[in-house]
Amino acid sequence: MPIDNLYKEHQVFTQLSEYADFYKSLSFSIFGFITQGTKASCNIDSYMYSSIKGTLESIKDILSKGRINDAYALLRKYYDSIIINVYTNLYLKDNFNLENFVIEKIDNWIKGKKKLPEYRIMSQYIRKSNKLSEINVLLFGDKTYKNIRNRCNDHMHYNFYQNMLHNDNEIYLKNRLESLNLFSKDLKNIFILHFSYLFYLNGHYMMSSDYVDSLECGMIPEEDSQYYVAPFIQKMFEEVMKKNRIDLAEKIKNTTSMRLE
Repeated sequence: MPIDNLYKEHQVFTQLSEYADFYKSLSFSIFGFITQGTKASCNIDSYMYSSIKGTLESIKDILSKGRINDAYALLRKYYDSIIINVYTNLYLKDNFNLENFVIEKIDNWIKGKKKLPEYRIMSQYIRKSNKLSEINVLLFGDKTYKNIRNRCNDHMHYNFYQNMLHNDNEIYLKNRLESLNLFSKDLKNIFILHFSYLFYLNGHYMMSSDYVDSLECGMIPEEDSQYYVAPFIQKMFEEVMKKNRIDLAEKIKNTTSMRLE
């Protein structure tokens, strides 16, 4: 059978579930942080992360049917979502102040009045940011992310005949598992990109619920508990960041006031 047990039991399916659970937990944990610079009554990132969770679940469903080509189209969507998320956060940080309380470009996007800039412009804005210069040097020291983007586009636009074959789960492809291994690696690197940008920009997003839970119970919070890191974030920091990109892990850890271990 073209789709055998080695394919069905591939690590990428566990990987997708873990990443989806991460975004689900993140969406819930940051909901109370109001997004400054917009008129939104809640944190706009919260719904962005629950949407990303849905995309990862869709990728898992499609991959389980052997449609690697379609899965790459959604992987590009995941990549796009990250660039949008980082761009909107960065743009708000760059422009929000007491004299410029509502950032129209982002607020109008939220309200459906105007589109954000095209992907290339948002990506360049991020790459040229002084706030992210130290992270960008580490992320783009080689062609990893350029190659991932090109691979996603090749599958999206059928740039090679082989891309089409990767959507047929009834034919024999000798490199099917090799392609799945590469997809898993690409997925991991995109997650690392988001984790690096996200928590470098928004260290407070790592915050555990200990501090707020104490206040809600009428108790005095434990000293410095506002710097405790949520367990699900610490877990991914250890299992993904430290194991695969210790340079990025150390940069985040040394920059934030949060108590990452």
